[in-house]
Amino acid sequence: MNPYELAIQAATELKRKTGVAKFDVAVVLGSGWKEGAVALGEPTSIVPTSDLTGFFKPTVAGHQGQILAVEVSGLSVALLAGRVHLYEGHSAHEVAHPVRTLVAAGAKKIVLTNACGGIDPAYGPGTVSLIRDHINLTGTSPMEGEVPPEEYGSRFVDLSNLYDADARARIQAVHSLPEGVYAGFRGPHYETPAEIKMAHAMGASLVGMSTVLEAIAARHLGAQVTGLGLISNFAAGVVPGGLNHLEVLEAGQKAAASLGALLKEIIPVL
Repeated sequence: MNPYELAIQAATELKRKTGVAKFDVAVVLGSGWKEGAVALGEPTSIVPTSDLTGFFKPTVAGHQGQILAVEVSGLSVALLAGRVHLYEGHSAHEVAHPVRTLVAAGAKKIVLTNACGGIDPAYGPGTVSLIRDHINLTGTSPMEGEVPPEEYGSRFVDLSNLYDADARARIQAVHSLPEGVYAGFRGPHYETPAEIKMAHAMGASLVGMSTVLEAIAARHLGAQVTGLGLISNFAAGVVPGGLNHLEVLEAGQKAAASLGALLKEIIPVL
């Protein structure tokens, strides 16, 4: 079964289990964002991703492996709590599968959130940045492999407006946020100070280990993509001191209330 058929099968299962005929918006919740999502309201249903075809159980703390269905301002919203990453041993297609499933379930507006390192010393931990563009340093792509079925368009997908400029403008009109370029590394090790200097020289102000492959896959399927990065720590070498994953989770917990309020504010204007 090709990745697209696999996504359609999982989407059919998701819609049946949630009772939602078609989702309007999907939000992929990065580290720390799940706690904030409770502000969106009580879920109408919760589906373990282990119950859906092609999904893998996350192995990273803070990623539970659930899809929650909620109503926000009359919109049917799917919240994915539990992305998987390349560094867990997955292929690019496996990393992209949840997003392809959400698009197949009707969600033509995809919000990708993450916890990321900050390269710009002007924006410290706790800051949320809109992602304006990205640099894919993972060495792979969800468009690799077999040619997509004809009805899905070319594998040579145009990424010139990957993080939709009109959506960013609508968000900025209701909530002013800094914007930055996200450099996606493969991980799971943190970047060296030299790698951060390289990313900065390339134009990046944010750095992390997710998002880029999901964004490419969603755009290929015609979805509008929005990216939001919670700066959980300064990247290596920006300020003195080391890095650890606990500070990523702690930053998300501290920012939970504001993250939830932000999502509730911007989802209706997407």
